[in-house]
Amino acid sequence: MTTKKFKAKAVRTITSPSNSEVTTYYAWVDFRDLPNDLSLEVNPRKPKMNTAVAKQLIKAVTGPDNISFDINNRGIVITAKSFKFDTSTSTVNLDLDDDITRYGILDGGHTYTAIVQNRDKMPESITKYVRLEIVVGETLDVSDLADARNTSAQVSDIALFELDEKFNFVKEAIKNEDYAEKVAYKDNDNKPIQIGELLKLLFAFNIKRYPDDSGAPVSAYSGKAAVFRDYKNEFDEADNIYKKLAPELPNLVKLYETIQKELPDKYHEFKNEDGKNGKFGAVRGIEGAGKFSTDFTEEDMSYQISVGFLLPIFGAFRALLKINSKGEIIWEFNPLEVWEKAGVRLVQNTFDTDTNPQQVGKSKTLWQANYRIVDSVRKDLLIEKFESMQNN
Repeated sequence: MTTKKFKAKAVRTITSPSNSEVTTYYAWVDFRDLPNDLSLEVNPRKPKMNTAVAKQLIKAVTGPDNISFDINNRGIVITAKSFKFDTSTSTVNLDLDDDITRYGILDGGHTYTAIVQNRDKMPESITKYVRLEIVVGETLDVSDLADARNTSAQVSDIALFELDEKFNFVKEAIKNEDYAEKVAYKDNDNKPIQIGELLKLLFAFNIKRYPDDSGAPVSAYSGKAAVFRDYKNEFDEADNIYKKLAPELPNLVKLYETIQKELPDKYHEFKNEDGKNGKFGAVRGIEGAGKFSTDFTEEDMSYQISVGFLLPIFGAFRALLKINSKGEIIWEFNPLEVWEKAGVRLVQNTFDTDTNPQQVGKSKTLWQANYRIVDSVRKDLLIEKFESMQNN
């Protein structure tokens, strides 16, 4: 008999209404408490950890983001002979018998492998949980359950394959960039940058959907599916905003990575810390000081910063875009110059709002407030430009 014992933060029990002999136990487990030798033999798909999706999972495990991993990830499905939970010690006792054809990890093998192989690289100050769905029942048809639970990846692959040709204007826009060949346009492309990372930058600057401060492109942070859906829905529109924005992708990447690299200095400036790096590194969602690299061009930087802090600052600069008489998108002012003028205020406003990157990234109010900061600088520059023209 193979028995696994481990701690669980919480456990919930549900008996199937259609089959009273089958019970499902939901357990939320700290990454560090997850057993490292659960069998994957019952899983019909063996984990391939060199794919783009797997690399994203590893990044979610090791990085300061995805603190809500148990909410955002589908979790791990396990079939077991029996399940017991000792409430006095918060300990799970999982009986997996010795039949590896029936008991073990049925679905979520990539998630499990990413966690057990990389949890030692996770920042010590961060605790993340994974949701286990443990199904117990003598009459359970494990084969049928395995087939049913392992169709999602195929559906995703087909969907992305169908849309692959519709990324041509994105490919054209970045063809001369160093990272052009590193972008994965399908789930199974073994490349480090997923197309979704570029789409979220475009979505954050969607001035067709978010033309002013009355709304905010919060889904750039909180809803990858919503971003992809919006891109898909826009594709056949005559005034496809993504097609208009795509030529600006190199500039958007440059702006995003400039914020990545320079945010620590802006933070110290508003805190008047004069280079006291330790305090910034102690902020939740910040990992450092160390050797890290930017998301696209892989330039060196000293901190890894949660996108929850980065995107509400980055998205504010859509205030500088406008559509000219030819229907083209142009910058009213250089965003990097405006970053120099407004960067400290944007960083201060962001970190004064909250130091939880999950809350910051989802805060519509913050996104709107940051937009207004950039917009106020834009208006000041317009006045300066007008006065200069008058004087000349």
